[in-house]
Amino acid sequence: MAFWIGVDSGGTFIKAGVYDEKGVERAIARHNVYVVSRNPGWAERDMDQLYVDACQVVKDALSRAKIPPSEIKGLAISAQGKGLYAIGADMKPAYPGVLSSDQRSLDVVRAWERDGVHREVYKTSLHTIWTGHPVSILRWIKENEPDVYKRIRYFMMSHDYLRFRMTGRLGCEITNISESDLYNMKEARYDQRLADLLGISEAIGWLPPTVGAAEITGGIDAATARATGLPEGVPVAGGLFDVMSTALCAGIVDDSRLNAVMGTWSIITGITRELGRGDEFPRTYGVHAEKGYYQTHEGSPTSAGNLDWFAPYLSEGGKFDLAGLEREVASVPKASTDIQFLPFLYGSNAGLGMKSGLYGLQALHEPRHIAQAIYEGVIFCHNMHLVPMLKYFPRTEALRVTGGPTKSDVWMRMLADVSGLPVEIPEIEETGCVGSAMAAAVGTGAFPDFRSAIDAFNPPLRTVEPDKSSHEAYQAKYGRYVDLIKALRAYEGID
Repeated sequence: MAFWIGVDSGGTFIKAGVYDEKGVERAIARHNVYVVSRNPGWAERDMDQLYVDACQVVKDALSRAKIPPSEIKGLAISAQGKGLYAIGADMKPAYPGVLSSDQRSLDVVRAWERDGVHREVYKTSLHTIWTGHPVSILRWIKENEPDVYKRIRYFMMSHDYLRFRMTGRLGCEITNISESDLYNMKEARYDQRLADLLGISEAIGWLPPTVGAAEITGGIDAATARATGLPEGVPVAGGLFDVMSTALCAGIVDDSRLNAVMGTWSIITGITRELGRGDEFPRTYGVHAEKGYYQTHEGSPTSAGNLDWFAPYLSEGGKFDLAGLEREVASVPKASTDIQFLPFLYGSNAGLGMKSGLYGLQALHEPRHIAQAIYEGVIFCHNMHLVPMLKYFPRTEALRVTGGPTKSDVWMRMLADVSGLPVEIPEIEETGCVGSAMAAAVGTGAFPDFRSAIDAFNPPLRTVEPDKSSHEAYQAKYGRYVDLIKALRAYEGID
């Protein structure tokens, strides 16, 4: 049989999975990848260590699959989008890898918004600007660490860097780099004018050529072969932005389904053949893995990662019991308290500078009420992204949900009840790995296109139906959540 390896490089873990031509998951391996925070709001990663971790997780997955390495026909990597992975003329890291959750460039982005630069950029890029985007980080480095800025020769996303380390070939994968704010969406090319507008004119020359998601960019080199156990020369495809990867695994092929991603980020993704269909700023677009399509999504770092932060405070004796916590949350009648939680610990979807917090606490409330409010606040944030997406995709019949919280009946039931839509969960362990394995399979000729790969892999679905009365109760509380956001925007002086 033929097998492919899909790697998914995320915010806290790097994973690798081995898949056959029917999408059966033969083995999974995971490694922690550590985030370094040298200053408040910074989120960095050691780039050399990331490569070591990637090789080790591939080696572990291959060992667990118990198949001959010679049967691996290809590999591809998906990764969290944005951030900055810069190398110098010596082809070694010029700076630590910067994650998309990094917020050092907050003042840079605020200045662009104040001066209207973000709107001018959007006319060409069809992409909003965030603090963790490469352009924002580059501008910050130029202003604050000019010696580092001068050392940069190339920059890319994290999967591009890993692919370079594994093959020696430079390239920027299109589903990710098209959302860099330096890409002209309508003309399908990098655009010097965008770099000029953002005050980083030099940076356009630091971008490697674009490569397709399924394009074979090179083969595993000798060093990577020794580190992973793979044969030298195994083909490596371009890979995927993880939002694209999970949408492929979720089987998003038309406008009847949207993909909701729950993790560190709240993301709602759909696919379209059209650009700028009567959009109001700021709808985000990117190039789809399948030729002729685009991905469009709304997202912010406002998802279940907020619960992880609270976990120590909701635990007894320092041991976090998620199952016990969820029983407590389920014991509280739905939408029954006045407590509102703003899940903005890592950023917001309500304006730059918005803070997290709990509102409505009284002495009568218990920890289970607070826990329920945290769950609700996260789902309300997802709903804030879903509402405009449903206007764009009015034929949506269900949400296909991916991410760690899909294993939780409490999360999935709440998402169905708040949205009023059926929630469909692909029963696969690592969706990002599946999507990248599809890219490798398409790239090596096993399938003619991604649609064929989706049909072949086709994981089973578990469905959670919404409850009408609960939906009505949640919509009333969600309305109050939106009102609270508006009031706090005024308090923070956000237009």
